Amino acid sequence: MTPQETAALLREKDRFLILTHVRPDGDTVGCAAALCEALQNLGKTAYVLPNPELTSICADYVTPFHAPADYAPDYVVSTDVASLGLLPDNAKKYAGAIDFAIDHHPSYEGFAKEGACVESDKAAAGEVVYEIVRALGGVTPRMATALYCAVSTDTGCFVYNNTTANTHRIAAALIEAGCDVQGVNKRHFRTKSQSRIALESAIMSSVEYHDGGRVAVVTVPQALLRSVHATADDAEEISSMAGVIEGVDCALTVRELENGQSKISLRTGDRVNATAACKLLGGGGHAQAAGATLDCPLDEAREQALAAIAAVAKN
Repeated sequence: MTPQETAALLREKDRFLILTHVRPDGDTVGCAAALCEALQNLGKTAYVLPNPELTSICADYVTPFHAPADYAPDYVVSTDVASLGLLPDNAKKYAGAIDFAIDHHPSYEGFAKEGACVESDKAAAGEVVYEIVRALGGVTPRMATALYCAVSTDTGCFVYNNTTANTHRIAAALIEAGCDVQGVNKRHFRTKSQSRIALESAIMSSVEYHDGGRVAVVTVPQALLRSVHATADDAEEISSMAGVIEGVDCALTVRELENGQSKISLRTGDRVNATAACKLLGGGGHAQAAGATLDCPLDEAREQALAAIAAVAKN
């Protein structure tokens, strides 16, 4: 469906619950918050399911819209969720009950019962939700701030290769709608804790190089996070760090999760299709930014990821 068709469909529904994905980032959170406010402004009952992994850096956008514990929805919508495997634990009970999906991932798996609005040419789901909420009645300054967070964080403050002219047009429209540009930029791009600085130093001093220096690998064990007293906020966006190294066109980050699993994140250039590599590992994403979660230790996850990269890389 188009954003306009999506808006028309949503106008016919009520008692919404909006879902976000595991390890929620600015895009899924910003989209959920803006969509929820737009629906509430139409007089609808709408809430966002609290995400147990929500970090403090994104919490302000969405906590005003959190659903009460006893809320029973009639219509469930997911934002920026490409597969059912990306639902947090408390959302898994809705896995077979998602009515509509809003996404921008080419790897979207088609799980929503009534359809989806998926625009894979968009840099962020925030670009899609912007058009939907505009069709629902307009963009308030609070919606604009949430969506600016969505669009700016998914493009690395408009420097990643996924950034398009449309991304900049929407960012400009959000500024005109009254978003807190300086607040978002300061929070997400111009503030680092001392623990984050220590984490970056440790990570960059232990980068491994493969494939003639074209592949850079960063591993982040839980012991490292504990040693520098890093929080979940401090670990945000570490996947993009190794990609700034000269000569590197494929940055692989392998992070140990608290449950013993390993999170794979890939940031690539044209030589390595990140989605294709991560699909081999049970994940997905975009051509130049994708990820997967593996049920194995760091060392084994790193070897599996390197094998997947080698399998899809061009010479």
